[in-house]
Amino acid sequence: MQTRISGLAGRAGHLLAVLALVTLATFSMLELLPGNLAYAILGEGAQAEDVARVEKELGLDRPVHERFGIWMANAVRGDLGKSYASGEQVSHAIVQRIPVSLQLMVMSQIIALLMALPLGLWAGYREGRTIDRVISSAAFGALAVPNFVLGILLILLVSIWLGWLPASGFVAFNADPLGNVRTLLLPSMTLALVEAPVYLRLLRSDVASTLREEYITVARAKGLSNWRILITHALRPSSFGLVTVMGINIGHLIGGAVVIETLFALPGVGRLLIEAINKRDLLMVQGTVLFIATAFVLVNLVVDTVYALLDPRLRHGH
Repeated sequence: MQTRISGLAGRAGHLLAVLALVTLATFSMLELLPGNLAYAILGEGAQAEDVARVEKELGLDRPVHERFGIWMANAVRGDLGKSYASGEQVSHAIVQRIPVSLQLMVMSQIIALLMALPLGLWAGYREGRTIDRVISSAAFGALAVPNFVLGILLILLVSIWLGWLPASGFVAFNADPLGNVRTLLLPSMTLALVEAPVYLRLLRSDVASTLREEYITVARAKGLSNWRILITHALRPSSFGLVTVMGINIGHLIGGAVVIETLFALPGVGRLLIEAINKRDLLMVQGTVLFIATAFVLVNLVVDTVYALLDPRLRHGH
């Protein structure tokens, strides 16, 4: 019990250290810009009184360390500033976009696991056979295709040629649940086709290794069916690495969501970031980057905790 508490405390301390570095790096984004920050935000054609107002609002007459302390205190309270391009509170804009991005990532992970689990188990069980080589080759080929290329190909095939799903746009869940799923299914499939090969190859390798363990031989000697051995005895120990990689892949998933949300015209956090960059909305960019980085760190903490719960060796401190 004491080992478990100390382990959680160590992970929490590591989380706080990483979050401190993330906030410092995010704050430095604007501080490292050349020239006057107020002009960088408003543009070179800004009026002198507008520049003076922005300088006062941002506290540019104060020392850097003091501005960082004020900015960090505001960020902890959820105040990430106000966009000078739209006049909207940055935190409010992000909160409005979170449900779309979250639903996109959850759906893509579910689809990726639905593809990777059966194929990875099958390939690991038939290690070295023809089906293993076919599945592994297909996964390797899918990894070589960028997500935006997959998105364009799916739009051509599923939306334009077959007409099964819309190519772009978004419908809110509370307005039309079925329409919501239809608008997010194609983007989710695009992200899933990028993530699934990674999960498949890892699971296939772990399953093949687990099936060579002595307790699997004992289970076979007891007369258990192959599928029962795979599901009951091989899947759980083979899933530890998969859980870890899923957490690490969150960063890749967020990066992919930025591209996919833009490609499919989804009003998510990723598209908000791209729009802010195009408009030179620096405070919106800063707030969005801080949110994404913080979410990535928190998700990895959750993954570490889940991994410790799944693996009895870590749970009991061995």
